[in-house]
Amino acid sequence: MTTPADTAQSLAQTSKDQAPLTSSEAAILATSSVSDAAILPTSDAPRGQSAAAAPGASELARTKIALLGALKHFPDFPIPGINFIDILPLFQDPAIHETLLRALELQVLEFGEQAKPDVVVGLDARGFLFGPSLALRLNASFVPVRKKGKMPGPCVTAAYEKEYGTDFFQMQEGAVKPGQKVLVVDDIIATGGSAAAAGTLVKQLGGELMGYLFILEIAVLNGRSKLGGIQTVTLLETNE
Repeated sequence: MTTPADTAQSLAQTSKDQAPLTSSEAAILATSSVSDAAILPTSDAPRGQSAAAAPGASELARTKIALLGALKHFPDFPIPGINFIDILPLFQDPAIHETLLRALELQVLEFGEQAKPDVVVGLDARGFLFGPSLALRLNASFVPVRKKGKMPGPCVTAAYEKEYGTDFFQMQEGAVKPGQKVLVVDDIIATGGSAAAAGTLVKQLGGELMGYLFILEIAVLNGRSKLGGIQTVTLLETNE
């Protein structure tokens, strides 16, 4: 039986010599409980080029098979009626971890050839799990966004609403320079409030917010509506 780690190891060995998707791989993607609309939507592909023909689309599809197989689901957590999707297994196997970083790197290509970020901003706290590694791959700096009172020195602050009240994010002054292109990353976009606050901080410091990148999207919560029309890319999508 092929495990997600086996699939990931195969990806690492063949990423430079990609073949078209096999029928079985296409079937896995088509029947998955997680939508793969983020592989490369036709509307986001270069003009005159289909999503399937876009560079990296085949490799990205294969990475998603491995990542989907590694996710764990916990029903009725943290409260009854919630199906919790756990991304932490993506970091427990080196091959899967490498596959995740490669998939995120490929997703950044959706922002365009001239849109390579100068700065990757990661949200507290799971954006810290992969943000620094992705930044290193992109030859960009990494800047954390943290809860209010967690960082020393002068900071800029932005508020966002949570189910139980208002919370605050902060970023250190000078961490983003005026005019720098910034990509904001986090593990999941749900309601979108915290991601929007991070975008506000980037703008306060004079950065150019080029987009948002997430591992997982809970589309039914429509978090994108809070992001002001800024380009948003996700690896995986679920209504669970």
